[in-house]
Amino acid sequence: MSERKRGACLVCGENLTYYPKAVEMECVFCGKKELSHASCEKGHYVCDACHAKKGIEVIMEICQKTDSKNPVEIARKIMEDPYIYMHGPEHHVMVGAVLLTAYRNSGGDIDLKEALEEMKERGSQIPGGVCGFWGCCGAGVSTGIYMSIVTGATPLAGRSWGLANRTTAKALEAIGELGGPRCCKRDTFTAIRKAAEMTAKELGVEMDCPAEIVCTFSEENQQCLKKACPYHR
Repeated sequence: MSERKRGACLVCGENLTYYPKAVEMECVFCGKKELSHASCEKGHYVCDACHAKKGIEVIMEICQKTDSKNPVEIARKIMEDPYIYMHGPEHHVMVGAVLLTAYRNSGGDIDLKEALEEMKERGSQIPGGVCGFWGCCGAGVSTGIYMSIVTGATPLAGRSWGLANRTTAKALEAIGELGGPRCCKRDTFTAIRKAAEMTAKELGVEMDCPAEIVCTFSEENQQCLKKACPYHR
């Protein structure tokens, strides 16, 4: 699992096959059996925990070391690591983590280490593939987790409860308007931009979010929208 293969399978590099109904599969790395909607064309299945484990370690390390106020810049640095695959559930932790980091570095009052641990715990619960099967991209949901953490939202909260849900809604709307197929990089950039806008408007903390974002990962995405993607150059 040390090299980022062109295809989606971490074992052989082949493309994934998605099934309309979940079937029981066994993770080739840890042996866990669970219901899933996806395996590669050769039948290999990797559970979310094994898929994201190394990537989440990278996310946590980079976020705790950087002093950048730019969440896109932090995300791009993380994405260059070979354990951050083109697509995968590690992005569900990454989005919120880079936002928390840029928020703190931009003057936001949070304990970053504690916040990142909470982001890791919550973000890791978002399954892979929810963008298509549940209709709520994990990158978008991650922005709501971020807002929940910085505002201390709970199910019984008032304004913070609303802010967390509105942040998720703004991100998901923008992601949905771009259309599919899924792209974890495109969705990540879109979610970050919307969350940064909400943070500035509602919390008064301005991150250094760039006016233009250029994606350098299109060659790794066999379903890239190319010119239909706002980040493709």
